[in-house]
Amino acid sequence: MSVKIKKVLFFSAVITLMVACASKKASIGQTPEEKSKMETHSAQSAAVQQLIFVQKVSDNQVYVKNIVGNMSFNLQTAGKDITVPGSVHMRKDEVIRLQLFMPFLGSEVGRLEFTPDYVLIINRIHKEYVKADYNQLVFLSDNGLSFYSLQALFWNQLLLPGKQSISESDLKSFNAQLTASGENVPITLQSNNMKYLWETDRNSGRINETTVTYTSAAHGSSILNWTYSDFRSVGTKFFPAKQVFHFSTNTKAMPKTRISISMNSINTDAGWDTHSPISEKYKQVEVKDVISKILSM
Repeated sequence: MSVKIKKVLFFSAVITLMVACASKKASIGQTPEEKSKMETHSAQSAAVQQLIFVQKVSDNQVYVKNIVGNMSFNLQTAGKDITVPGSVHMRKDEVIRLQLFMPFLGSEVGRLEFTPDYVLIINRIHKEYVKADYNQLVFLSDNGLSFYSLQALFWNQLLLPGKQSISESDLKSFNAQLTASGENVPITLQSNNMKYLWETDRNSGRINETTVTYTSAAHGSSILNWTYSDFRSVGTKFFPAKQVFHFSTNTKAMPKTRISISMNSINTDAGWDTHSPISEKYKQVEVKDVISKILSM
């Protein structure tokens, strides 16, 4: 073999070896330091993508002060299935009011009102009422349900326990599972005994379902599931005209309950009073009777 050919073969071997080494390096990866940097960058990128998506979900909330409309109200619990007409009046950070009317006659038979300070239930039929703070209502306090958490549920928003509203810096508290399969992206939050799960539309970021799970050695466990549908335009945003919530617990504090609210229309009327006056002819009943009073309405 000539020297020239040997040189050609030698350089060919060197080139082949270099290519093989380069390919091997690319396939195997980087040095431990380089690999650590890449993993850190990847984690940071994933965290940024999660934050962007949670921000998208948060930005879907309506920014009006009032939500008002007529509704069809359905209650299923303890063997009862009751459907009556009613109305919804909500003023942000002030009140959530559900009024129930007598079918065909239109007169009010009951009123359920949540404010930041108290819960009010008025039974027009028996001329009785219950007015109590959240600590007095065991089925609310034991399950971590304050006015602001209920408001977030009714208004189709994310929530942080103990906070009136969510700031931009709070968004990092939520975990968006962007790698989940399907049309929904689950967003989760763990807070002490409470676990929150929001099923959100992958494209729009709209909240379709919320599940709140409470677990306690002292009070047992309970699940509140809240679904949203029939979204209607309210300004530049959308609000769910239909909301269905299920509540179940492994204790005897409250029977398994399903409530459905179907609003016929949604407006932002501000011409109504947030305070519900109570007639002197009405009798205040004990807090322990609150469940039976709701079922008797």
